[in-house]
Amino acid sequence: MKHFLNFIGGEFVATSKTFDNRAPADNRLLGRVHEAGAAEVDTAVRAARAALQGEWGRMSVGRRVELLHAVADEINRRFDDFLQAEMADTGKPHSLASHIDIPRGAANFKVFADIVKNVPTESFEMATPDGGQAVNYAIRSPLGVIGVVCPWNLPLLLMTWKVGPALACGNTVVVKPSEETPATATLLGEVMNAVGIPPGVYNVVHGFGPQSAGEFLTTHPGVDGITFTGETRTGEAIMAAAAKGVRPVSFELGGKNAGLVFADADFEKAVAGIARSAFENCGQVCLGTERVYVQRPIFERFVAALKARAEALKPGPSEEAGVNLGPLISREHQQKVLSYYQKARDEGATVVTGGGVPQMTGALAEGHWVQPTIWTGLPESAAVIREEIFGPCCHIAPFDTEEEAIALANATDYGLATTVWTENLGRAHRVAKQVEVGICWINSWFLRDLRTAFGGAKASGIGREGGVHSLEFYTELRNVCIKL
Repeated sequence: MKHFLNFIGGEFVATSKTFDNRAPADNRLLGRVHEAGAAEVDTAVRAARAALQGEWGRMSVGRRVELLHAVADEINRRFDDFLQAEMADTGKPHSLASHIDIPRGAANFKVFADIVKNVPTESFEMATPDGGQAVNYAIRSPLGVIGVVCPWNLPLLLMTWKVGPALACGNTVVVKPSEETPATATLLGEVMNAVGIPPGVYNVVHGFGPQSAGEFLTTHPGVDGITFTGETRTGEAIMAAAAKGVRPVSFELGGKNAGLVFADADFEKAVAGIARSAFENCGQVCLGTERVYVQRPIFERFVAALKARAEALKPGPSEEAGVNLGPLISREHQQKVLSYYQKARDEGATVVTGGGVPQMTGALAEGHWVQPTIWTGLPESAAVIREEIFGPCCHIAPFDTEEEAIALANATDYGLATTVWTENLGRAHRVAKQVEVGICWINSWFLRDLRTAFGGAKASGIGREGGVHSLEFYTELRNVCIKL
C-alpha cells in the first residue's frame, strides 16, 4: 500500500487520519493520503518561518537561482516518476501529461529564477527643499510564508507556477494540494531534499478544505499571503479568511469562456482550435471554451465539423496509443457534469452529440467517464451557458455582427479568457480591446509565454501571475530615500 505523507521541515510526516486516493480512470486504490490536522499545519508554518530566518533567508540570489535550476533538472531527471504519478492521479493521456504537465512543471522553476536574477528596480535623483539632493532606490523583500492552495486539473504545473516564483523571490511555502491529486506535490519533497533546498522552505500538508488542512492553513496567523487557483466560491471563502490580518491574496478563479468564430476565419484551424479548447483534458481547464459563438454564414458547417471532431476523440487508459480523452477527476465531479447534461436537455437543448457516459469495458467501466457533448438551441439564460461546468462540453450559437459577438462574450460574471478566430487583423485588435477578460487569444488557444501577465477579470480572479507580474505579489517593494 502506497502512502502519501505530509512533508514538513524537510521530513515526511505520517498522521493517524488517512483517506483514499483513487484513480479516476478505473477507481482503483492508489494509496492512502495522510491528512494534516491543525497541529501539523502549525508545525509546517513554523518550519517555513524558521527557514526564512535561517540559511534560506540569508542566501544570495545567485545561490537561490542555482538551487532552483537544480530542482528543475531533478524533476526532468525523474521525468518518468512524475509522469506516472500525474497520470495515475488524473487519468489524463500520456500525450498530454508528457507534453504539458511535467515539462511546464519543471520549467516554472527555471523561468522565475532567471527573472528574479535579472529584474531591475527603479531609482530616482531628486532636489531637496534646502537646495541639496537625495537619491531614492527600491529593493524587493520576500513577502514571507506563502500558503499555496492548488487545484487538481493540472496539479504539478499549477502548483509550481506558484511555488517557482515564491521561492525565487526568497519566500517559503506551505502547499495544500488538492485531496484528489496528492502525488506530485509529495514527490517534489524528495526533489527538494535531493538538491539541497534547506528544510522548511517547501512544505506540503494534505487534506480537504473546511475543518481540514485548507482551512487551517488559510486561517493561520503565521501565513503572510495566500495564492489560490480554483472555484470562485472557494476563493471567496479564502478571501474572507485572509481579511483577518489584512493579508494579500492572488487568485485565479473560475471561468465561462467564450470562443468567437468569424466567417472569415481559417475554417479548419478554427474547428481544430475550438475542439481543443472545449475538450482537452476532458474539459477540465479553467481556460477552456464552454460558450462558442459562430458567425451565421458558417454556423451549420461549423457545428457539423465540431461534431465530427468530438466523436473522433478516443477515451481510454493513459498509456494506450491514440487515446486523447481521459476521465473526469472524481465520481462527484462526474455527477456534477452529468447533472448539467440533464439540465441542458430539460431546458430544451438540441444535443448535437454526446450527453451521457461512454461504454467502457473491464476495469475502466468503474472510471469517471463522460461523453464530449455539444448543444445548440438554448437561450443565453440557460444554466449551461451561465454556469461553469468544467467538463468536455460546449454550447454553440450563431451571431451576425462583430458588436453582437463582443456583447455575447461579455455577458457573463466571469472574465478569464477568450479565443477569437478571424483573418481580419483590424477586427482582431478591435475585439481584443473590448472583451472583458484577462487573456485573449487570436487564432490560437493556450499558447503561453511565461513572461506575460496571466489572470482573470471580474469573478475570475485577483492579480496577475507570470514574468515580473508575479513579483508584485511575492515581494514587498521597499523605497529607500537617502539625503546626500
